[in-house]
Amino acid sequence: MTDDSELLSALRAIQARGAIGEGSLEHAVAHADQFVAALPAAAQTLADLGAGGGLPGLVIAWRSPRLRITLVERRATRADLLLRAVHALGMAERVAVLADDVRVLGERAPGSFDVVTARSFAAPPITARWAGVLLRTGGTLIVSEPPQEDAQRWPVELLQRCGLLDLGREQGVRRFSRS
Repeated sequence: MTDDSELLSALRAIQARGAIGEGSLEHAVAHADQFVAALPAAAQTLADLGAGGGLPGLVIAWRSPRLRITLVERRATRADLLLRAVHALGMAERVAVLADDVRVLGERAPGSFDVVTARSFAAPPITARWAGVLLRTGGTLIVSEPPQEDAQRWPVELLQRCGLLDLGREQGVRRFSRS
């Protein structure tokens, strides 16, 4: 069993500043663990879009020390909170915080990530578009899904346009592969 006391302490500090909602952090970490479970074994690089309060990005970083992670958060205050948490958790050598719009990462590093994650980043067309830009061929997009299945949420035409193939939904997350 992993000792999450440091992780929970960092997340509580972020929550106290209003960047994570009032819900149970243990529940939020359990949901983020679904992202961890969906990671391809060979993944080395990951971009978390709209990293916000660090869910799932900080949890993934805590659980997967082999990954080099970029947390993308355009709101400066939240990016600062993420940076503080990364340092407090001793992950600064492998976890970067980009305090800018995802467009900037897309311009700097197109096609360079093995995995892109998104929890509450944007509507499916925007998420798919940026994942298509950031993922290398064969890379994986992992997104959080609403409780109720919606067959129209990820239209085939959208996925084809962005070079993504739907790999299905499991435990509240959906995976896509970049073709």
